[in-house]
Amino acid sequence: MTATGAAPSTNAFHSPAYVKYLAALVCHSFATQIVVIAVGWQVYDITRDPWDLGLIGLSQFLPALCLVLVTGLVADRFNRRLILALCLVVEVLCAGAFVLFTLSHPTSVTPVFAILAVLGLSRAFFSPAADALAPNLLPREAIPHGISLNSMTWQLTTITGPVLGGLLYGISGVAAYGAAAVLVGLAVLCVLWIGKTQQANRVEETTIHTLLAGFRFIKSEPIVLGAISLDLFAVLLGGATALLPIYARDILQVDELGLGLLRSAPGVGAVLMALWLSKFGIRDHAGKILFLCVAAFGFFTIVFGLSTWLPLSIFALVMMGTFDMVSVYVRETLMQLWTPDDVRGRVNAVNRVFIGASNELGEFRAGGVAALLTAKAAVVMGGAGTMAVAALWSWMFTGLRTARKLEGRPGAP
Repeated sequence: MTATGAAPSTNAFHSPAYVKYLAALVCHSFATQIVVIAVGWQVYDITRDPWDLGLIGLSQFLPALCLVLVTGLVADRFNRRLILALCLVVEVLCAGAFVLFTLSHPTSVTPVFAILAVLGLSRAFFSPAADALAPNLLPREAIPHGISLNSMTWQLTTITGPVLGGLLYGISGVAAYGAAAVLVGLAVLCVLWIGKTQQANRVEETTIHTLLAGFRFIKSEPIVLGAISLDLFAVLLGGATALLPIYARDILQVDELGLGLLRSAPGVGAVLMALWLSKFGIRDHAGKILFLCVAAFGFFTIVFGLSTWLPLSIFALVMMGTFDMVSVYVRETLMQLWTPDDVRGRVNAVNRVFIGASNELGEFRAGGVAALLTAKAAVVMGGAGTMAVAALWSWMFTGLRTARKLEGRPGAP
């Protein structure tokens, strides 16, 4: 109850600090999508090698994996808002480095992977702090709404960002990377505008015990472990986004704008689902819905992999985004409602490694299989693998399968 006796608002927009935080995320997400399109097209344009597309994801994932024990602890020990601001400044510099790379008329993509590694290093610290900061800006009752808004705005940028990125890159690489730098600069200002925040900061000696707190918490909660590991392996196997430049240029035969449309399509489905979830949520049979949606994600991945017709390909990608959004919503709701604030940074760092493994490492998997076989084989095999994972996890994690409602862990603050 608030000081006036009224119940705390469940509407995240009623928190001015959260609104500024959300504005920063929107600017950062737009910049990220522009860079994704520009780097993917630029690298494939230079080398025409699927292996290099896989290395784009690996370059960004390895820093988060190597530093997972450190990044979460930093988010728990230090001011999360200042961590975000510093990381965003690094990303501005990386965007500037891409501008200089493009102006050099490159014939080698080695510098790209070096810049991406620095970008991955920055995001390794950015992501746990950003995830852990949101609950500090909201009353507990508004956290589910905030989670759905975070997901929805991210997906909105995945719809419009790639199209904008394709248009900008069609003008020039400098225009694309320059726009990304401006957007990240705006994100820095929004973060600084948030002002002081309150976060739990229990003084602990830095030992292997404290460093592993995030892993221990996830291991101790089978439902949380099942949800994030399901998402990990489903997207690791089913991810096809790294190969979109190949599908755009060689299979569907479209240009940079076409690539942007393909990249945007999953976001369309995700936003529609996020809008539905923000209003209605998942009120019953959450576990069964989760597993059915993951299996459906795998099925439509197969459809996309086999398609040579642009409208069918876009439809399949829309459906992939729709069903993937359910997994994202369930996982993020569990993470934020079940996690104590004093270990939230470490738990979110582990979660982000899982997400990075499913996305960036999934891109590396897809690129490697495409280099050995074909792009179609990589996507179709991945979709079949996702469906198999949904079936196996449903059997292994019966508590998650039979879970009916998404509620906080009993006794959680």
